[in-house]
Amino acid sequence: MHMKTLLILLVLALATIFALVCVLLTRGRAPSTCQYQPLEQEDTGDGQSLVFADLTPEEMVQVVPAKAEVLRFLDGGGARPPREALAVLYFGNQPDPNITEYVVGPLPTPAYHRDVTVQKYRWKVPYHRRPMLGSEYEQVGAFLEKVAFAAAPTFLEEVFEYDSTNVAFQTTVPHGLRSGDRKSWFVVFQNVSGFFVHPVGLEVLVDHSSLDISQWAVSRVFYNGQYYRDMVQLESAYVQGRISVQKAWSFAFGMSVNTGLRLFDVRHKGERVAYEISVQEALSVYSSNCPGGMSTRYMDGSFGIGRYTSPLVRGVDCPYSATYIDTHSLSETLRPSKRKASLCIFEQNLGSPLRRHYSNLQSFYYGGLVNSALVIRSIATVGNHDYVWDFIFYQNGAIEGKVQATGYASSSFLHGDGLRYGNRVWEHTLGTIRTHSINYKVDLDVGGVKNSLVAHDMAFEMVRAPWSPEQQIERPRLTKKVLDTEDQAAFRLQSKMPRYIYFAANSKNKWGHQRGYRIQITSFAGDHVPEASSMERAISWARYQLAVTRRKEEEPTSTSIYNQNDPWTPTVAFADFINNETITNEDLVAWITTGFLHIPHSEDIPNTVTVGNSVGFLLRPYNYYDLDPSIYSHDGVFFTSEQDFTACEINPIACLPKTASCLPNFPPFTFDGFQNISRL
Repeated sequence: MHMKTLLILLVLALATIFALVCVLLTRGRAPSTCQYQPLEQEDTGDGQSLVFADLTPEEMVQVVPAKAEVLRFLDGGGARPPREALAVLYFGNQPDPNITEYVVGPLPTPAYHRDVTVQKYRWKVPYHRRPMLGSEYEQVGAFLEKVAFAAAPTFLEEVFEYDSTNVAFQTTVPHGLRSGDRKSWFVVFQNVSGFFVHPVGLEVLVDHSSLDISQWAVSRVFYNGQYYRDMVQLESAYVQGRISVQKAWSFAFGMSVNTGLRLFDVRHKGERVAYEISVQEALSVYSSNCPGGMSTRYMDGSFGIGRYTSPLVRGVDCPYSATYIDTHSLSETLRPSKRKASLCIFEQNLGSPLRRHYSNLQSFYYGGLVNSALVIRSIATVGNHDYVWDFIFYQNGAIEGKVQATGYASSSFLHGDGLRYGNRVWEHTLGTIRTHSINYKVDLDVGGVKNSLVAHDMAFEMVRAPWSPEQQIERPRLTKKVLDTEDQAAFRLQSKMPRYIYFAANSKNKWGHQRGYRIQITSFAGDHVPEASSMERAISWARYQLAVTRRKEEEPTSTSIYNQNDPWTPTVAFADFINNETITNEDLVAWITTGFLHIPHSEDIPNTVTVGNSVGFLLRPYNYYDLDPSIYSHDGVFFTSEQDFTACEINPIACLPKTASCLPNFPPFTFDGFQNISRL
């Protein structure tokens, strides 16, 4: 019984060996594919193993020999069965299009063929049942691009910035709702790596049943929850303003020649959360036992953070597939200069979940969301320092401002007591200690222009356990305070600051809390220059890790480019902004200072690395929404123990292995950073 079962399993294994499909179509060509080369099976010497071998390239296809012949060969020493091929032909260009299957043999020199279609399936196979092949996908893709999408140019350009290369399609099966249909929904995605989890909300139903491609048509269009007759109707509705376009994040961006990257009118889900977010200054205070080093106080804004924004190297400074934008500046000449590809924008999977939970108690499920964020970046090279400036937009409504420092460490000639002021990094080179301080302006408008500043924190309180009064419990309680004046809202650099401090709106969320945006700072700043210094007022913004003031048109920036060359009589002294004015229910601005202490070491040669040299701030919703807005993201994954989590319709991540070898349409590598450079 055991041997019989084994033989049956062997025959069933034979039956699973598929034939190569030979295709005859009226139009189209075979798609170009990456060819997989299987390992060839070696003969065992008696020829038996070759019964199961894949066909050689010359044979092209293998069919299943009759069971009795196989068993006689394997067990009884019978003749080796002939090798035959199954050829599947699509006959389209004839009055009765059909699919016909032939057995062809013997291999490797065929001398006969016979139609086995009716024998296998009991009837002829209708032509509409044929699988979609690469050639048909290419034809549908061309139809969508040249015919369907051509009917909605305004919608596609303004909503998706469509350029024929930045979208990808995925079809659905079966192709229709009843027998004979060949109508397929094509779902549109962003053309990025792993595009299966980046839908744009547009789906197009294409009727491609006709063998005449010119007769293909769009049967329906679905966008953002609404159905349309075709792309023409979608275009008309959009032009007339009758379509709600869902953009989670929108903002205007620019490049100040002095202070670099800046944002205006930042909106999440259509509602403004910030009027302006901008870099103000990058300060470096150096040390040395040499005169040059000990007297250096770099205020990079005076040199021009935007002016020295450098061209970005594709694939290193930003992801290869990022969108690269040129910037322009006018400085020291009568004609503006262009820096090609000096700003990049990209969406990035940050490699960890934004949120997730695995449940193995009572109910069994997994729910999670990939942490994909939108990043806008520039890199400024001011002398020896390279600053990587990022603004990052998250799906939960948070905004991050971040700067990473790299480039060369400044140095002095090592002599005397030099090791009091740094570390030796080369034969006669002292890597000199310095502080880096970065100042940002954040003009939040939370639920409107008028806001108040509120601080939440915690404190332990001692209470008797209600169920056991003889026992004491220490429990944390919430502390709350409204900061009424500018003086109360000015937090010195090393002072303790409330851990939850936020701009509060006059409106409330569903749960009765004031809607807010919290300011969370990441900083490892060194000490500030003593206020007794004759030049300290020029950099007095660096006294504070956070200062919130009333917004005034006459106080647009925390410093001035003129402070560098006359810090003893500063043109703008930030300390004068703080004069104890009331900040309750007013238009407010947060001035954020972040930074780090840099003690150069041998690993800073040749360049300081960005790892560990990243500081900045987060603006996070705090009761601003009724729940986490990322819950509506199309990137979410949820499945239970009872669902097939390998099915794409249940879990879109399961589709990724199918496209692991697919790459976006990459442009060629270019770099214009060495053009039009003046040689000094």
